[in-house]
Amino acid sequence: MTAERSVLPHRFSGLSIKLIATIIAVIFLVEIVVYLPSIASFRQNWLDDRLRVGVVAARVLDAVPDVMALPRSLTDRLLTSAGAHAIVYRREGQSQLIELANPVMPDIVVTADTRQRDVTTLLMGALDTLLAPPGRTLRIVGEGDLDETLVELLMPERPLRQDMFDYSRQIGVVSLAIAAATALALYLLASYLFIHPVRRLTQNMLAFRQAPENGSLIITPSPRRDEIGIVERELAAMEQDIFSMLRQRRHLADLGLAVAKINHDLRNTLTSAQLLSDQVATLDDPKVQRLAPRLVTTLDRAIGFAQSVLDYGRETAAPPVLAPVGIKALLDDAAFDARLSGHPSIGFGNEAPETLVLNVDAAQFGRVLLNLLKNAREALEAAGSAIDEPRVTVSVEESGEATTISVADNGPGLPPRARDNLFVAFEGSARAGGTGLGLAIAREITEAHGGRLVFIDQPQGTRFDIILPAGLRVAG
Repeated sequence: MTAERSVLPHRFSGLSIKLIATIIAVIFLVEIVVYLPSIASFRQNWLDDRLRVGVVAARVLDAVPDVMALPRSLTDRLLTSAGAHAIVYRREGQSQLIELANPVMPDIVVTADTRQRDVTTLLMGALDTLLAPPGRTLRIVGEGDLDETLVELLMPERPLRQDMFDYSRQIGVVSLAIAAATALALYLLASYLFIHPVRRLTQNMLAFRQAPENGSLIITPSPRRDEIGIVERELAAMEQDIFSMLRQRRHLADLGLAVAKINHDLRNTLTSAQLLSDQVATLDDPKVQRLAPRLVTTLDRAIGFAQSVLDYGRETAAPPVLAPVGIKALLDDAAFDARLSGHPSIGFGNEAPETLVLNVDAAQFGRVLLNLLKNAREALEAAGSAIDEPRVTVSVEESGEATTISVADNGPGLPPRARDNLFVAFEGSARAGGTGLGLAIAREITEAHGGRLVFIDQPQGTRFDIILPAGLRVAG
């Protein structure tokens, strides 16, 4: 299955447009927060201006003993200048009224008391005016310029509402201009500091992914010391490692194919030689009888080495297929394949509980147990009579975090060279002529199951622990 090829987005269809949209949205949110108190203040000032005309009218009324004697032209000018239908002046419990020649009978009257100037009242009043239906009459109430005087104006709300909408449009135009200018400035700055470097990184990763063997595509880091600079340097180092690793793996793959072919032919040749050595061993010649066992042992070792190399080369990278497996039975099968079961001189103890069931790949995990048990048997056989009652024991410890399977023997232990090169193919063998592939394969399989294979140092013998996560346990 081929991977879907990624395409670098257009400059104004990727991160850039998201950044611009975010900047503009944030600016508009800020403008909205600023707009509400601003429009409330505008409404209050508008009401105060109209109320000042009412205060002037109140002075006129206060100076004239008989209001009815005022010329109609004067009262009309007072009302027109205030844009009001009527002005009421209250003082010491008495009220005086100036109204149009043809009084207007309002249907809906809403009161705006300029004496209440708390923030909530101002905001609610502004929103009420903006959202109000047309045709309402506004009753403006406020204090006069003398003590204990009160002035009221009756006027249509439409002029106030219209002026508030005009003011809002002005604020909107200014806000849009500020948002555009700020977004452009921030975009240019962010483009220089962030967007352009990120696009450069993205473009380089896409190009390098298509041709990782092309060394000229390795990114050249900039001298920046911030997070972008760190990403560039780390990406360059990673691409260099990948480039070197691919070249090394290509060489190893070519070499491996040649070695596999040579090894296959060598194994066939050694098998033929082994058949001949078996026939030679049946001769009665004393020299032949003395040399034949050495020849057979040498050929067996050479065939084993060739077979180990072939097995290691055939190891696949397929992930384990997990399924419930009884560990005690799997250990018995591995001990049989490792020629530990029924061994004439080496005892074997399987202390795994019958109820222990783990979600593992039976074939792969059985290979891990087989390699460990086989290594333990070979170590005890090499020690010979130097070990009293040689024995291999498998124990299991369960905890809340892990399941530990321990494979231990009472043999001579690992030599220093083997300890220094544990789990290293062709170097970590504990016996002469060994390949060290068994432990390398066992570790890879254990790690593929999410676990760890560790060597436990102890005074006598050798012990390896297979530590698997507790999540692999199957509840009984």
